[in-house]
Amino acid sequence: MDDLTREFLIESQEGLDRMERCLTDLEERPQDTALLAEIFRSVHTIKGTTGFLGFKRLEKLAHSGESLLGLLRDQKLTANTTVINALLQLLDGLRAILKTIEAEGNESDGDDDVLIGWLEELQSPTRTEQPVSAKTGTPTVHETAQSKLTPPMPVAPAAPTSEAPALQPEDTRSAAVPAASPADLAKARAPAQTAAESTLRVDVALLNRMMNLVGELVLTRNQVLQATAADPNLTMLSRRLDMVTADLREAVMKARLQPVSNVFSKMPRLVRDLSQALGRNVRLDMEGQETELDKSLLEAIKDPLTHAVRNALDHGIEPPAARQAAGKVPEGSLKLRAAQEGSHVIIEISDDGAGIAVEKIRSKALERGLITAERAGQLSERELLQLVFLPGFSTAAQITNVSGRGVGMDVVRTNVEKIGGKVEIESRMGEGTTLRLRIPLTLAIIPALIVRSLSQSFALPQGALSELVHIPPDQTATAIEWLEGAPLYRLRGGLLPLVFLDHLLMPDRECKLAADRDNFIAVLDADGRRFGLVVDSLADPEEIVVKPLSAVLKEIGLYAGATVLGNADLALILDPSSIATRVGVDLSSRDDEAEKAVENGSENETAGMRYLLVEAAGRHAAVPLSDVLRIEQLPFSRIEYVASRPVLNFEGQLLPVEDAGGILAAAEADPEAQIVVVVCREGERHVGIAVSHVLDVASGASLFEAGSRARTEGVTLLKKRVTGVVNLGAVPPLSAAEAAPQQWPEVAEALS
Repeated sequence: MDDLTREFLIESQEGLDRMERCLTDLEERPQDTALLAEIFRSVHTIKGTTGFLGFKRLEKLAHSGESLLGLLRDQKLTANTTVINALLQLLDGLRAILKTIEAEGNESDGDDDVLIGWLEELQSPTRTEQPVSAKTGTPTVHETAQSKLTPPMPVAPAAPTSEAPALQPEDTRSAAVPAASPADLAKARAPAQTAAESTLRVDVALLNRMMNLVGELVLTRNQVLQATAADPNLTMLSRRLDMVTADLREAVMKARLQPVSNVFSKMPRLVRDLSQALGRNVRLDMEGQETELDKSLLEAIKDPLTHAVRNALDHGIEPPAARQAAGKVPEGSLKLRAAQEGSHVIIEISDDGAGIAVEKIRSKALERGLITAERAGQLSERELLQLVFLPGFSTAAQITNVSGRGVGMDVVRTNVEKIGGKVEIESRMGEGTTLRLRIPLTLAIIPALIVRSLSQSFALPQGALSELVHIPPDQTATAIEWLEGAPLYRLRGGLLPLVFLDHLLMPDRECKLAADRDNFIAVLDADGRRFGLVVDSLADPEEIVVKPLSAVLKEIGLYAGATVLGNADLALILDPSSIATRVGVDLSSRDDEAEKAVENGSENETAGMRYLLVEAAGRHAAVPLSDVLRIEQLPFSRIEYVASRPVLNFEGQLLPVEDAGGILAAAEADPEAQIVVVVCREGERHVGIAVSHVLDVASGASLFEAGSRARTEGVTLLKKRVTGVVNLGAVPPLSAAEAAPQQWPEVAEALS
């Protein structure tokens, strides 16, 4: 059963339940217009939707009932016992057909002519008072119709408390007209759970309240974990609390999720109307409609998605004649695609139109005074594309009711960034444009790295964090380069602009690294603007609950919210996009960096995949960066053992930890010894790798590929050194044989 039919069945069953309650009350208050209106709406809704879904039998029966109810609502008929009996039979007939649809996917063949005939006959004022049986109190049936009847069978309604009395066999001659065939009625009595019974409609305000309470529970859990970390008697209890909290949070978050089809379903009509208005011939394809997103975020992307589609049709896809002249098929293609990637949902709006002329953007920006002539000459193609998001920018020749006012793309970026998302745009002349919206799954609880500066704690959302760079005290004198007064850090051959957090908070402080302690740089990617944030120290990552800011703090423009940490400290949540805007960080392009590296003769370092380079017991290994979820530095006491296998409690789940380098074995003597575990994604599960150090992130081309059970997944060239790629699939699942980690040769080989 498709989702649309299932939703129809749920709403229809709920409507019939309301109708049954109202009919009982209507017999006592036949002039109650509110009751009649409610009954009419229930039947009218079923009739209107059945026509769209193609259930003709159901539509025909509902139409007959609607006509009778219309006369009652307009007070042209009186709701006497005869009429109410007929409406109850109508209700049973509709319910029986609905259950048949749910069980078989179709209405099946059935004869409703007798019931429809009775409903139509009652619409005549002279026929509302039919003879009533002295035994049953129900109207008798004319002899002409009686020959068509079969012994009536009671229909089991949704609510047992409102079930009508079952008719006995001896009442057959005087019984009301049956609503459906015996086969339909037999299915209606089946005890199987219906779609309406398996779902529950919950008010959004209640879900929001539950999410807030779960957020408070997460804060309490963080504090309990820190408070009991040193007490072995409470360790197991605190970990159990951790797991239950994680499961509860996930369950509540799932309750708030809705498929993006709720938004995508509005697009076919929009595309059809706009195509006709603009003289376009467009085919709309939609993928990933089952992808789910938080309801509040789904509502927030309706306007951005609408503006993006309108823009693609008006500015992207050409008229049929222009497409043919360019060697294309007359019909344009517009594709909407949704997919989940990690903690984000990616929504793409792609067209195969003319693309965006960057030089036209440059001239329009100059014409409207959005940038200076000097600045226009310095912008790269990628930076010029970002100008389409500026307020007031439009390349339309004239203002129409579709576009030209320069607000569409501005609305897209503003609304998406307001919910913590990102907007990316790619375009090729003559081939088309792709607009990519990166939306977080939820805003209430997010993973964050806790950093410190000026003796205060700040939360840095991990969604914007690319990597961390450690600068020891002996390298502080030469680590920073200066260009026209701006600090830069040379990261793998490229220059990374630096922002000192203490200088940002107190502008009178000097931008310099501390010579007497370790320094840390958080490499951030904020809407394509890549920069390094220099902080004093790092703390453990935490799941934080986002709390809104006061109006005073909002005006500062550097923070996205506030939170309470596990140690009960208050912390402001840094907004990387606002920081980049405040300090004037320009857009950067990894493609541009790769081209420069190729010109310098280091193409092997930039081509191919990106890897995390690690060291274990003096041996180097590479882990595909796309598989790395997190790098955890934690005490050895956090490691537990299932039989002889080490495991780690990660976000409420136990994951196996591979120790081919003997890191854990060396740390057993000191429970508080710090170990480093690289948490990776392998298919649908998580695995951990114990390492001595995380060395770098580098790109390298694969030298060969190996099978999934080979000793290594492949070999790559990193830093001009042949390095084995760790085969994550070779780590046995937790339910496999209880072998010691030293007996996993497939992974150990990568570290040799």
